Amino acid sequence: MIAARFDRFYFVGIGGIGMSAIARLLLQRGFAVAGYDKTPSDITDALTAEGAQISFIDSIDTIPATQRDVQRTLVVSTPAVPAQQQIPAYFLAQGYEMVKRAKALGMLTADGITLAVAGTHGKTTTTTLIAHLMEVAQYKFTALLGGLSTNYGSNLLSSGTDYFVTEADEFDRSFLQLQPAYAAITSMDADHLDIYGDAASMHQAYAAFAALVTRKLVYQVNAPLPLPAGIATQAYGPGATIQAANIRIQNGRFVFDYQGNQTINDIICGMPGLHNIENALAAITLVLEIGLKPETIRQGMASFKGVKRRFELVYEGASKVFIDDYAHHPTEIEALLNSVRVLYPGKKLLGIFQPHLFSRTRDFMAGFASSLSQLDSCLLLDIYPARELPIEGISSAVLLGQMTCEKQLVAKSDLLAAVAGQTFDVLLTIGAGDIDRWVQPLAEQLQKQEVMA
Repeated sequence: MIAARFDRFYFVGIGGIGMSAIARLLLQRGFAVAGYDKTPSDITDALTAEGAQISFIDSIDTIPATQRDVQRTLVVSTPAVPAQQQIPAYFLAQGYEMVKRAKALGMLTADGITLAVAGTHGKTTTTTLIAHLMEVAQYKFTALLGGLSTNYGSNLLSSGTDYFVTEADEFDRSFLQLQPAYAAITSMDADHLDIYGDAASMHQAYAAFAALVTRKLVYQVNAPLPLPAGIATQAYGPGATIQAANIRIQNGRFVFDYQGNQTINDIICGMPGLHNIENALAAITLVLEIGLKPETIRQGMASFKGVKRRFELVYEGASKVFIDDYAHHPTEIEALLNSVRVLYPGKKLLGIFQPHLFSRTRDFMAGFASSLSQLDSCLLLDIYPARELPIEGISSAVLLGQMTCEKQLVAKSDLLAAVAGQTFDVLLTIGAGDIDRWVQPLAEQLQKQEVMA
């Protein structure tokens, strides 16, 4: 157990969604937590309120005295902060034990029964849904989430340690640090090719993750996965032994019947989206394995509000709707738009898309152009670089040239004015960069426009 060796912790990049969940858990358990991040955010504000000491200046002078004990302090780092910066370089030079977030997560969850969700798409929603269903069932568990649960306003739920619920992130092969008893693989579309090189190498990593599961693995039926021996495995999705039947919309909400080892009829999906019905199949199958009852599942499904920035209904007015979504892969964008078309048939869709990473834009240029062209019109922002340097010949302007819908390249500073000049019924903000900073201003602008109309 991590606490047997350390009683104080320092997080390099503490404001990250995955890092902050671990920091929150350690704070909740009474440990001294400090950290550094580049800029303040709602997450760092919350961590400070919960007792963390956080600096936004890359200087060793900002490291608290409590974290100066080399033997008692574990440093948790992220690739988002270069090792050459002063703070990580200091810890490395002084001989601190430094681990990546994934290793710390594996250390924290090693002593419990872990339910882990992997996949290119859907893992945050599926993990959060599992946690919500277990909360409704009053199980004793700890869930470390890769997004903010709308129901609970946090990326950490913790009522005990009988079970751990966590995402299994494929980035940098992080999920190979976990020891899951139960796991789901929601998809295996190529991504993070800057790490893996090609899809085949990524698939090998998923196979290695599957081999770590000790009790049961459920997987999306189309995932190209060699099944591990010695454990129970089951596919879900169209044509599989676990599937959704009788899918319909009632009172603006998706309703379906779960068919698997047992049947649960008339499940109301609290979260919109056809793709989220598949996520629900994975979540329901895993919680049935640990003993949840059908009526509890039905109750939890209806009350689940989803995850911040996953098909999030930001504004619904008399004539306009505004949805924000984290989609940053062509398959995710296509799933989002398919669901929006089902919910709002015949409506004119305006999308604002911010590409995330030069390498991802390069690797999936044609896919982005195809999926975004399903919009009626699109405002395209510059690429959000995150940890990357620019790649020659890769830009939003190049992507724009391949799209076939009405389109316009827009600077963030001109975004509000550009949206005000558009005609649309449904507005979508799409992407994983800092586009979320424009959600509230856009919602306020829409509301004012409808009041004045």
